[in-house]
Amino acid sequence: MSKVTLRFFASVREAVGTGTELLDTDAATAGELRDELIARGGAWAESLSHERAVRVAIDQVLSDESAPLRDGAEVAFFPPVTGG
Repeated sequence: MSKVTLRFFASVREAVGTGTELLDTDAATAGELRDELIARGGAWAESLSHERAVRVAIDQVLSDESAPLRDGAEVAFFPPVTGG
């Protein structure tokens, strides 16, 4: 089991109602962690759904869902940023 710090930004933060959370998880990868959060249901499932474009960063490095988690990692979820 790992303890990770979750950070949520922009529309994801608005949907789940928090910007940060400490979590004990058995997830080995960023994708497994996302699935664990989706399993909470409600706004979690909607905002982190695999049908939605959601980026993940581990320790402030943009990562894909196969990226391994480590104890003490900071994991951020956020929508893609568009410029204009």
